[in-house]
Parts: sequence; structure tokens; C-alpha cells
Amino acid sequence: MSLDAGLVWFRRDLRLTDHAALAAALGSCRRVHCVFVYDRAILDELRAAGRDADRRVEFIHAAVDALDDGLRARGGGLMITHGRAAESVVDLARRLSVDAVFASTDYEPAATARDADVARQLAGQGRRLSLHKDQVIFEKGEVMTGGGTPFSVFTPYRNAWLKRLADADIAEHVADFAPLAPPAGPPLRPTLEQLGFRRTNLAELRLPLGEAGARQLLDDFVGRIDDYRATRDFPAVRGPSYLSVHLRFGTISIRELVRRARTHTSEGAATWLAELVWREFYQMILWHHPHVVDRAFRPEYDRIVWETGPQAEEHFRAWCEGRTGYPIVDAGMRQLNQTGYMHNRLRMITASFLTKDLGIDWRRGERYFAQHLNDYDLAANNGGWQWAASTGCDAQPYFRIFNPVTQSERFDPRGQFIRRYVPEVANLEDKEIHAPWLASADRQREARCVVGRDYPAPLVDHALARQKTLQRYSAARER
Repeated sequence: MSLDAGLVWFRRDLRLTDHAALAAALGSCRRVHCVFVYDRAILDELRAAGRDADRRVEFIHAAVDALDDGLRARGGGLMITHGRAAESVVDLARRLSVDAVFASTDYEPAATARDADVARQLAGQGRRLSLHKDQVIFEKGEVMTGGGTPFSVFTPYRNAWLKRLADADIAEHVADFAPLAPPAGPPLRPTLEQLGFRRTNLAELRLPLGEAGARQLLDDFVGRIDDYRATRDFPAVRGPSYLSVHLRFGTISIRELVRRARTHTSEGAATWLAELVWREFYQMILWHHPHVVDRAFRPEYDRIVWETGPQAEEHFRAWCEGRTGYPIVDAGMRQLNQTGYMHNRLRMITASFLTKDLGIDWRRGERYFAQHLNDYDLAANNGGWQWAASTGCDAQPYFRIFNPVTQSERFDPRGQFIRRYVPEVANLEDKEIHAPWLASADRQREARCVVGRDYPAPLVDHALARQKTLQRYSAARER
């Protein structure tokens, strides 16, 4: 051990198992303190926007309490503060006289700017910020083309990623917890109310919480992983892992997920591993091309003329509220609004509908998802939206436009998912439920689903909207 004291700053890594920064601190310091900051820079913005009931805050709150319990069981504990993160950490480092602050690297632009500020302040005190790769297997420029440039297409990136992957890259970070320093006094845990937030319906959703909850979900998924490729696209089927929010807040290690995937040789496991690589692909894109935060990856698509005006505003509100008249789109949006989760196939369908049926700027949809998704991740959300809008890297060609009816017929053929979230159409037959307006007037009355009265008429005609979209994109490319 070369350092007297260290401070581990927990952020998007709310676990004790396989934790790179924590292991580094425990392995190099005689005494290790731990802190989590409820960052006012984030929470105050949520409250100012009227989001004082936010499932993500409640998820984090439960994970932080569980983390404190775990640390105390190992002889330590978590100091929990509520303030500006940079100020709180620098002040605490000074008061504890630590030699270094250990944290996991965060790649989002705002986070990198915050960490640079913390590093400068700590250096002014004779201390250092020690950052450790933990959110991803490969970061920044570790996977590049043969010419040393960033990849812009997923498949060659995935191939290079898999070729580079070695056991050492996913080795577990094992730590001796003996150097943990217990905080003075009983646990000081602010309640949600003290943080200025109210309870949500998170308990009703029965989402397993904390590190133990993440492991419960992983163990359940591993029993289904071999079927993942066949089941992943059907929202009424238990196909996904449902680990995205846990991966987002680090209640489970990405290394553990890759290790578990590699223990299976099935196509399902290989497909799931590829989805984990997609996540890192978008992280790499954001790191090398930060302009994608508010601009198109492909500059020519910044010239698209999106729909504006009163009708566009009404269409956007209808999309947000799940009343577009297309049941599969409405079911997806209602799932998001009611639970904070949306199945990945539905994310593609709803995003395509907003941008290519309604002609509304992808950034508006991206922001709405950012406000409501439990698993919101800037890189993945931005990458997914730009893929759907055909403005991003590795995008689907602009002339490939999802037909919401055929998508519905293919991925929810019996209307099971639709019936759960759009009860207005529940009495329609399976063959009718995907396009209620095509049912006869007698059938609509019989099913108590008269279009225009019991359920909205379609906002747009998909065939006409498709032609308009082709013209919109072609015009942008020619400018």
C-alpha cells in the first residue's frame, strides 16, 4: 500500500462486487472512505421541471441505501451528502485529508467537464483524482480501425471488439475490504422527501432493486439466454434481460454480464453479447463525436426541414400520450409513461413513427425518452434515436421506414401486448386489432371500439406519410 487514505466516490457504479475504482482504492490505501453525493446540479433541474416524482431517483435512493448496508456489513459505511457533487467531494477530500479520490470514468460531456474541474481543484490541494474504467469493457480509442480512426459502422466495430476481447479484459476486480473506514455515528440517509422528491409507482412495478436485485434478474435471464435471439423482439414475451436500468446505474458489472454471456455457446447468448457491444459502440461514438448530443452525426441531415406549427404540436402531444390511432405505437408510449420502461422493438417503432410518419424532429423524441426512461443513458438514447431517424452512424437508410401495422402484426400477432396497454381496442379480433379503422362499422360497434369516438382515428395515413418522408430526406441530401 502506497497511500495513507483514499476516498471512493460512487456514481454510476452502485455496487460492491467487481468494482474497479473500489478495488483500486482498497488495494493501494491504508484507510478507505466512501461517499455518494445526491447531486443538486441534477436533482434541482428535475424538480424545476416539475419532475419531483422520478423513478430513477427512487431507484438510486434504494441502491444507495443497499450500498451503505453492504459497506457497513464489511466494516465501513457510506457518507451520503446532498449538494453540488464537485464541491462536496473536494471539500470532503480536504476534511478527511485523503491522498486521492477514486472514481469510475464517466464519458458523457457534462460528466467529463465536471471531473476535469474536480481534478483541478484536488490538484490545487496536493491530491489527485484517480479514474478507473468500469462502465465499459473498451473505452475511448481502445477499439479503432486499422487506420487508427474511430469506427462509424457497427458490424466491423463489433468484429474488432470481439477479436480484441481477452480474459483479462473481463477479469473480476476482487478486493480485501479490511481498509474500509467506518463513518462516525449512525447511518445518515436522507429520505426521498428530504431530497425534495415524492414516491412513484416503482414499488408496484416490482422491479428488483439494488445489487441483489440485479443479480436476481441476471440469474433469471441466464436460464432464458439461449432463447434470446428468438424471443427478444416480442414485447408480450419475457425475452429481454430487463437489466438495462441496473447496467445504467452500475448495480451490476458489465464485466460480469460479458463473462456470463461467454459461458454459453448458443446464438441467443451471442446475440445478447452483441447488444452489449452496441452499448459500447454508442459510448465510443459519443466520446469521439460529442456534436451528436444536439446535432446529426451526418451533417447533411441537419438540413432536414421538420414539421412545425399547431398541427405538429398536437401530433407530438398525441404521440407522447399514446393516442396516435396506431395501437402498437400507443401501447409502447403508454408502457413508457406508466412504467418508465419500453421494450427495445417498441423504441424503434415509436421513434420511426415520430420522425418518419409525423415528420417531427428526432431531438424532441429523444428528450421525451430522456425524461421518462428509467434506464436513460445519453449515448444509447441518442444513438438509438439517430439510428431510427437515419441521421446517425450505421443508420438504417432513410428510405427504410417502419410500417407500424406490419410491425404490429409481426411482433405482437395476437395483440397480447396491445390489449394490456390499450384496453380500448381489447375486444377486437386478433386480425383487427392492429388497424382498428379497417374493421367494419358493425364490428367497431360490437367491440365497443368506434374509431373517432372510443379510440382515436390515425393521425396520418402511413402510405402518404412515407412518400412525404422520402421527399423530406431527398431534399435535405440535395441541398
